[in-house]
Amino acid sequence: MPESTVPDQADTPAVALGPTSLVLGVVSAVWPWVPLFPPALMAGPLAVTFGVAGMHCAGQGVGRMRTAVAGTVLGAVGFIGVIILFLP
Repeated sequence: MPESTVPDQADTPAVALGPTSLVLGVVSAVWPWVPLFPPALMAGPLAVTFGVAGMHCAGQGVGRMRTAVAGTVLGAVGFIGVIILFLP
């Protein structure tokens, strides 16, 4: 019998939103302590955006909630850390 050609829910791009948010959140949280701020300044809002989208998709049963929440929190912490370091 041939394999099914119908995509499964695990095949959607929404599954990658949580891990993408987590990676960007880690970059955002760690990078401010390195002398180059622009990557952390860009990664923080992207991590929050992807994390919120990942939490929405995980609530519908696609993807994982824990990675999306962790990425959102780390992205917010990293972005706030960059802003605090920029203040005089």
